[in-house]
Amino acid sequence: MNGKFSTTQSDPTTQYGTSCGRLLTAGGLCELVGGEPNAAVYSELSNLNESLLFDGGLVCDSIMASCCHSALWLLHDYLDESHEISQSADTPTGSYWHGIMHRREPDFSNAAYWFRRVGTHPVFAELVIAARDLARAAQADEHADQAFLLRQATWDPFRFIDLCSAAVEGRSNCDLLCRQVAEAEWRLLFDYCYREACSKHS
Repeated sequence: MNGKFSTTQSDPTTQYGTSCGRLLTAGGLCELVGGEPNAAVYSELSNLNESLLFDGGLVCDSIMASCCHSALWLLHDYLDESHEISQSADTPTGSYWHGIMHRREPDFSNAAYWFRRVGTHPVFAELVIAARDLARAAQADEHADQAFLLRQATWDPFRFIDLCSAAVEGRSNCDLLCRQVAEAEWRLLFDYCYREACSKHS
């Protein structure tokens, strides 16, 4: 992994608690495919439970809590461990993490299958803006395959899968941009899961 995981908070423990914040700080900008598992955090990830993940706070949605755990395994490049959890989370958000994992294997057709099960997700509205800003900062070519990141009004996960595929297969030079967009996606989805896990719904 290269660099540190970026959040809107200078100290992730302020937003997510001690154990979770420490694991976020230890994360980095993931590779599009696979990556070297971060052995330094394996024991902590293995022993993580709801109490540690949420600093002893009340968990109202155990599926969202498990999605957070799946996400942290994924952040540290443990795809199999992440998959073991996400495949048991039979919700649109669980399918989202499942799809991200397959996108990183890479198994792009399987990723597309799981994203079809996601439908329209609440994080898409923020993600399309974040992706546009990242594409502008990277001076993305308006006539190239990444141009849709600049123009789309709603997030299209299937076009992003295609873009990641092109980068991985050497048909596009947008590897870094894809990694940055994927990081923004991870951050937004993780934050959504964390908040939902702790939220009481009437």
